Amino acid sequence: MPVYKYVIVTLLSLWITAFAFIDTKNNDVLTPLNSVSLSDSLPTGEQLAGQYCATCHLFPSPSLLDKKTWTTSVLPNMGYRMGINPSGKNVYEDMLAEEEKLVRDLNVYPRTASISRKDWKKIVEYYEKEAPEKPIPQKPGPIVTNQLSFFQAKAVFVGKKMFPQTTLLKFDKKSSQLYVGDAQNTLYILDEKFQQKDSIWISTPASDIDFPDNASPRLLSVGSLKPSQQKFGSLESLVKEGKKDQFNINIHLLHRPVNFVATDLNMDGKEDVIISEFGNHTGRLLWLDNFESKKQHVLKELPGARKVEIADFNNDKKPDIIALMTQAREEISIFYNLGNDEFREKVVLQFPPVFGSIYFELADFNKDGFQDIILTNGDNWDYSGIKKNYHGIRIYLNDGKDNFKRAWFYPLYGASKAMARDFDGDGDIDIAATSFYTDLDNPEQGFIYLSNEGNLNFKPYSTPEGVSGKWMIMESADYDKDGDEDIILGSYFHNISELTVLMFQGITVYPQLLVLENKTK
Repeated sequence: MPVYKYVIVTLLSLWITAFAFIDTKNNDVLTPLNSVSLSDSLPTGEQLAGQYCATCHLFPSPSLLDKKTWTTSVLPNMGYRMGINPSGKNVYEDMLAEEEKLVRDLNVYPRTASISRKDWKKIVEYYEKEAPEKPIPQKPGPIVTNQLSFFQAKAVFVGKKMFPQTTLLKFDKKSSQLYVGDAQNTLYILDEKFQQKDSIWISTPASDIDFPDNASPRLLSVGSLKPSQQKFGSLESLVKEGKKDQFNINIHLLHRPVNFVATDLNMDGKEDVIISEFGNHTGRLLWLDNFESKKQHVLKELPGARKVEIADFNNDKKPDIIALMTQAREEISIFYNLGNDEFREKVVLQFPPVFGSIYFELADFNKDGFQDIILTNGDNWDYSGIKKNYHGIRIYLNDGKDNFKRAWFYPLYGASKAMARDFDGDGDIDIAATSFYTDLDNPEQGFIYLSNEGNLNFKPYSTPEGVSGKWMIMESADYDKDGDEDIILGSYFHNISELTVLMFQGITVYPQLLVLENKTK
């Protein structure tokens, strides 16, 4: 959808959209409030912020960030998108020519202002006045025990690379092989002893993979790890040279795809695929009938499509889709399958644009037969890279009608991924979580294990071996086939300065993987 049409649509929807705030006391989203009245002849900065800031996302409370972050980073960048650029900054200075053309064509940074300078000044003054001087700290959580008694840690080095940049971890149960992707466009295949069995050069970094029956693995490549409007992503079958595959998949021109799921959505006996195109200024959540690009159905045309799962929420025997959208309009939606290639969307959770949601899973935590949501929010690769008291892991319980209410919160700066499994075999669901988007001042808590003690009470553990990496990727699988779930962590250092931080703390070994072998059984 062209940017100008998107702005018109969102302006119209403003009047029926409620505002949401972060409750800094409880680290969560409050019940939506009524929209700010604009009846005054001279609107205040708060009213103007409600009018303009909520056109593309939920209204962000000033308490979400400190004064400096608002006034020197977030608000200037919002101003550029509204045609306000008092400093005369060249917003295209760091872009390649091809990238600049695409962004200009979208009119992301318009030359004509959509707000008067006087009104913009009021908005800035409002945030500057109401925001806290410093970021609000998290309340102390439960004491973390730095020992995992029933997991044995093992460092794994892949490809003789001393600068880990793992982008993919996926275990193939049929072949007992682990697929490891890295930012240097290599896909490694490891055997059950984590010895390298093969390596494959790929055009761009791997972001997802699946292992269909009677066919070759299907690999999703992101195209560009850095934010980009260019469409270099692909979904392809990993067909070995000289081998023919009747189900060969070859889909290109995807916009930074990060996740895909295959299932028979329209129940015609053929697999379809749902692709999350994260994108940049634009993006999409779409599905392709029978993996055919010409049979494309767009569910949501917004940037930030992150992950989907398939479940029959309304028990009508048709597969529904639940999807996480990140970036500006952060939300989780269920797309109910109406048949005949039609879906009805229900937004079940919404968050402000600095919330940093990044991953979710479905699990029945209270054993009532309904799918609940576990969500992590801690993405800090944006214009507000500060510690945020509302970062962490949340469980939202389903009331049986697909209305979700927060029932549990664990504070964790930079939380990135949380996997819900019964790791200790006691019949309830535990949580393995990573904290990637942090400043490495507490590296041993880059991985947290939360043991379910009952009634949504979780006891946190870390492991001393966790200090050796920045754990962005995580996989859970019974790789040693002993009947319990093991955990595999993948490290990713964005740059040498992150590695240097650990070096100054006396850490000198940086494995690509950390295997936590479950010894419960």
